[in-house]
Amino acid sequence: MRILFRIIPLCMLLLGFVACDDEDEAKVETLEVTPANLNGTWQLVEWNGESLAEGTYCYITFVRRDKTFQMYQKFDSMYARFFSGTFEIEKDDDLGYIVSGKYDYSLGGRWNNSYVVTDLLPSGSMLWTVKDDMGDVSKYVRCDGVPSDIVEETEVDTGN
Repeated sequence: MRILFRIIPLCMLLLGFVACDDEDEAKVETLEVTPANLNGTWQLVEWNGESLAEGTYCYITFVRRDKTFQMYQKFDSMYARFFSGTFEIEKDDDLGYIVSGKYDYSLGGRWNNSYVVTDLLPSGSMLWTVKDDMGDVSKYVRCDGVPSDIVEETEVDTGN
């Protein structure tokens, strides 16, 4: 009988731990999507959950002061390409923060897509989801800058 009186409180204690719900999971603090929080250089590291193919890349540098960007990318061409332009951020009540942009030169117009920016973390990563295709997700991480060999390659390509 003594054993029973020792086991019952122990079982109740263990049951109490099991019954606790994890509703109070630690939430990761995210940053507001503003020009100041986007300011700097970001590297695309994943597209739809997959790492980029070898030899492809995208770096984008945002300048908060005048809401401009410079992008170095190599996806649809055997050569590196450079784009520049302006960007804007709007807040949608349903979707959250949406980033869109306009190119200065070569493409002569708006970005093909607008992007819902989520999970902008102080640690230096963010997710971009195409507004009209929620299955198209890109992950960017903050980096020190665009590698010099990529900058040089685009200068050779553009003749600067």
